[in-house]
Amino acid sequence: MRTQPHTPLYPIFVSLAGIHCLVVGLGQVGQRKLSGLLACDPASVLVLDLAEPMANGAEAAALLQDPRVRFERRSCAQADLQGRALVFAATGSAAENSRIAALCAAAGILCNSASNPAEGCFQVPAVARHAQLAAALSTGGASPALARRWKSELQQWLEPRSRMAALMGRLRPLVLALGEDTGHNTRLFRKLADSPLQQWLEENDLENCRRCLQAELPPALHADIAELLHDLP
Repeated sequence: MRTQPHTPLYPIFVSLAGIHCLVVGLGQVGQRKLSGLLACDPASVLVLDLAEPMANGAEAAALLQDPRVRFERRSCAQADLQGRALVFAATGSAAENSRIAALCAAAGILCNSASNPAEGCFQVPAVARHAQLAAALSTGGASPALARRWKSELQQWLEPRSRMAALMGRLRPLVLALGEDTGHNTRLFRKLADSPLQQWLEENDLENCRRCLQAELPPALHADIAELLHDLP
C-alpha cells in the first residue's frame, strides 16, 4: 500500500461518520492531524504518545478533552490497529513512523506517515473551506509551503461561491423528487450552473435570482423559490 514517487494520487473526500482513527504522536504535527480529524466528527480517535499531554503544550491537552478521544501514554502496538480505518504516524522518530506505516501496510489500513509520505498510502491535502464548500490541494509532496500559500488563495476564491453551492444543494433534492429522467435533470442543473445566478448571489441581487429561477424551474417548484433564496451563507 505504499505510494511510489511521482505516482498520481487519487483525490477523495471521506466521511468519518462511524470511523475509528489512530494518531500516534502528539507533537505539533500530531496535534494538527488530531484537530483536523475532530473537525470532521469521527466515531473515535485513539491517541498514543510517550510523553504526558501537558509536555506537548496546553493545546494538546485541550484536544484530549474531546469525548471522542482516548489518550494512552505508550508506544503503538499491532493490536492498536484493530478496528482502525485511518492511522497517522506522527511521532518525532522517522524509524517509529516507518514501523507503524509497515504495520498498517500489512493490515491493509490507510496510513499517513509524517516523516516520509511515500511510506504511507495517502497524504493530507491543504483544504480551504467556506460553509459547506471545500477545495483540496496537493502538490504531491513537492512543496507543503506552496500548498499552504495556495490554500489561502483558494479560501478567497471559495467565499463568494459558497452561496451558489448552498442554493444548488437545497434545490437538487427538490428537483430529483419530481421524478424526471436523468437527462432532463442534468440539463436543468447545467443550465443553472452556467447562468448568471452566481454573480447575482455575490451581489445579493435576489430579485434577478428569483426571476431566473422562476423562468428555469418547473412550475411545481415555484412556491419553493423564496425558501431556496432565504438566508444563504
